[in-house]
Amino acid sequence: MRIPPRATRIGAAAALLSALLVGGTVSATTADAAATSVGSICYSDLPSQAYDTLDLIEQGGPFPYAQDGSVFQNREGVLPSQPTGYYHEYTVVTPGSSTRGARRIVTGEEYQEDYYTADHYATFDLIDFGC
Repeated sequence: MRIPPRATRIGAAAALLSALLVGGTVSATTADAAATSVGSICYSDLPSQAYDTLDLIEQGGPFPYAQDGSVFQNREGVLPSQPTGYYHEYTVVTPGSSTRGARRIVTGEEYQEDYYTADHYATFDLIDFGC
């Protein structure tokens, strides 16, 4: 199994802590909501196309779609609240799809967390590079 350089990234607790460090607040309600709306997934359980996307992110591209690297707005409010520009999204190719499909990697720049969604932002899983 390949482990990308991002394997040293910190976990979900840091995502919540990051709100405090950038001047936000985290209440028990916020922490509970983030804990229940964001799951986790082992790196080894990702589809093979997600490995390709993570590799491209590490290399800085080139990306297959013009939208890759664009700011993810978190309009759904599923990920921990962060300032605009904190999150960026990248396409995970869906074999057989004539469009970008529903799969994405969303990265958090400051604390370098990576989230995977297979259902176009309805749910997210924090990628655990240690399992």
